[in-house]
Amino acid sequence: MAAVCVGKVSVRLFRAAAPLCALRSGAGRTYGTGPAGLRARLPRGALGCALALGGGLGLYRALNSSSPPALQSLRAEPPAPDIGADLNLTLYQYKTCPFCSKVRAFLDYHRIPYEIVEVNPVMRQEIKWSTYRKVPILMVNGTTQLNDSSVIISALMTYLISKEKTIPQILSCYPEMIAKNDSGKEVIEFGNKYWVMVNDAYCDQLYPKKDSRKEEIKWRKWADDWLVHLISPNVYRTPGEALASFDYIVREGKFGTFEGFFAKYVGAAAMWIISKRLKNKHNLQDDVRQDLYKAVNDWVAAVGKNNKFMGGESPNLADLAVFGVLRVMEGLEAFNDMMENTKIKHWYRRMEKCVHHYPSHAE
Repeated sequence: MAAVCVGKVSVRLFRAAAPLCALRSGAGRTYGTGPAGLRARLPRGALGCALALGGGLGLYRALNSSSPPALQSLRAEPPAPDIGADLNLTLYQYKTCPFCSKVRAFLDYHRIPYEIVEVNPVMRQEIKWSTYRKVPILMVNGTTQLNDSSVIISALMTYLISKEKTIPQILSCYPEMIAKNDSGKEVIEFGNKYWVMVNDAYCDQLYPKKDSRKEEIKWRKWADDWLVHLISPNVYRTPGEALASFDYIVREGKFGTFEGFFAKYVGAAAMWIISKRLKNKHNLQDDVRQDLYKAVNDWVAAVGKNNKFMGGESPNLADLAVFGVLRVMEGLEAFNDMMENTKIKHWYRRMEKCVHHYPSHAE
């Protein structure tokens, strides 16, 4: 089921080997706090200087804390049910959005309780209080707003490991900034968003194999920059597939009667046309299924035939990201074709068991 959400913008701000982030224990800079959705913004001049001088060094300094006793459980089996119980989380989402699906996969796998607010994709009244207008948005304890699916996942993972730091303190490692996309349009981006902010002691335990952290970041980025762009051209490939996709979107989403009728028929027709433009924009083959097949087979090859997951015996953040993106096609022709014509099935079924076995949300 295709996403009715704003897609990932291809912006390359950082090419650093490691970001630098200083976390202070006292009060400091916070991001997206309060119902007004206030956002700290990096001045354009400062951003320009940073890019010119640093070439993407980012903002990172290792967290000064000892190795946590629960770290091993984050790598192996999903953690105990109370590991995120101190967080009161509300996820604002479109159910069929792949970026929202990524966040749900992370929360469900780690058994972190959360509530869902389904956003009406037409009026978006549920997030009218926020100046950030995309989903997912995650509210923490009713006061702190997290934006961008990859920032949400990285920040929460950091918190699970380093719970002596607050969410607002951790968010200072993921600065919001204004950048330009490939079309020259100004967009909001976030620095270091694929990094879990841990010091060397944590890092050696969380990423015990050589280059495993590098590979996790690489494939998380790949899921956002490439895989997600294959979804719409495939689920809206033909008029019939487009109609089936919107039938699911309307049933699962938050639409009024008229909105649902309009979205199903007019939306399906529009997205069928738009999918052709997306195919050209991303230089896809005439048969877009072939690009999807190649992408998922590339992923399976990266996981390796002797590994259950990219994370080894248990999923890492790249596994959860790829699964979250692909999951939005379930029940559609594109998903069935992918399962039948690629090598993804065994990995996908293992991921289903890991994520679906630990339901932790209430709608």
